[in-house]
Amino acid sequence: MEMGEEEEVRRGWGGNMGIYLSSPKTEKFSDDGENGRLRFGLSSMQGWRATMEDAHAALPSLDDCTSFFGVYDGHGGKVVSKFCAKYLHTEVLKNGAYAAGDLGTSVQKAFFRMDEMMQGQRGWRELAILGDKINKLSGMIEGFIWSPRAGNSHDLPDDWAFEEGPHSDFPGPTSGCTACVAIIRNNQLIVANAGDSRCVISRKGQAYDLSRDHKPELEVERERILRAGGFIHAGRVNGSLNLARAIGDMEFKQNKFLPAEKQIVTANPDINIVELCDDDEFIVLACDGIWDCMTSQQLVDFIHEHINAETSLSTVCERVLDRCLAPSTATGEGCDNMTMILVQFKKHNSNSSETEHASATVSISEAETN
Repeated sequence: MEMGEEEEVRRGWGGNMGIYLSSPKTEKFSDDGENGRLRFGLSSMQGWRATMEDAHAALPSLDDCTSFFGVYDGHGGKVVSKFCAKYLHTEVLKNGAYAAGDLGTSVQKAFFRMDEMMQGQRGWRELAILGDKINKLSGMIEGFIWSPRAGNSHDLPDDWAFEEGPHSDFPGPTSGCTACVAIIRNNQLIVANAGDSRCVISRKGQAYDLSRDHKPELEVERERILRAGGFIHAGRVNGSLNLARAIGDMEFKQNKFLPAEKQIVTANPDINIVELCDDDEFIVLACDGIWDCMTSQQLVDFIHEHINAETSLSTVCERVLDRCLAPSTATGEGCDNMTMILVQFKKHNSNSSETEHASATVSISEAETN
């Protein structure tokens, strides 16, 4: 942050170390859109943090029958979240499994592909370009640039060929980001998650978590971390990272004897496939800046209270951000960057037997209400 800016910064020690502003930046980047199956609204806000490290992608028409939504929460820097917002959905499209109809495999491989693409000379150059653009522009413009829309979703990048250069051995960024992605094709919803951003569905007003927060203390995460040679101290991987899965963070992925999914920290996403039914009203994708302040059920209730009174879904998202913003940095909660995407389903044309079958095949867990 350059000298002469009006905002002063100070160290925030309220349980979440980082640099906070003396007053929050409450300007929001918001957007709305729709297609024949759904409508969406989104909003993001820098808040108390000195920098904006969240990014997102909202493409209601990834192709003729598929929609893509993603939230990416950066840590240690913002370039990885911006990189994912720019490239992850294009890698989903490029994977051979996508053309075969296997969306789960295509999105899983796209998560791993982000780590691969950010290595070497080409990866170093792309991250440097993103960093330069980001550092020169405000958070509002960042959100605009790295919130891709359907217009350019078919302009796929090249095959990411190896480049010679002084950074050919670049191992990848030490910063990272969470990724929570929802892909909707017809009545099928695929949720992929790595980290502690979260996707929640509202079914008849009840909140159901479609993703799991990957914290180091979870048994499956703890076992992988220890087996890969890492440790957990004060709830953090190697005493540093409070996430067990993330894209980037390459310092935790250097065990050459283990595959990517078994590293101390892995980009491997949980995949949840849900058959939508008429009882499903909307889904929410949000970074942990929201979930630190509201439970899944509290957020669903809040949306129900406001969704019919507001003129757009993005306005509902803005209300949530304002509701979560802390009055001060004393506790740390409500002081993070905040990003939220709200996707409302238009009424499905399915008969009762299909609806009953869909209800029976859903693999989701009821959200805790406390």
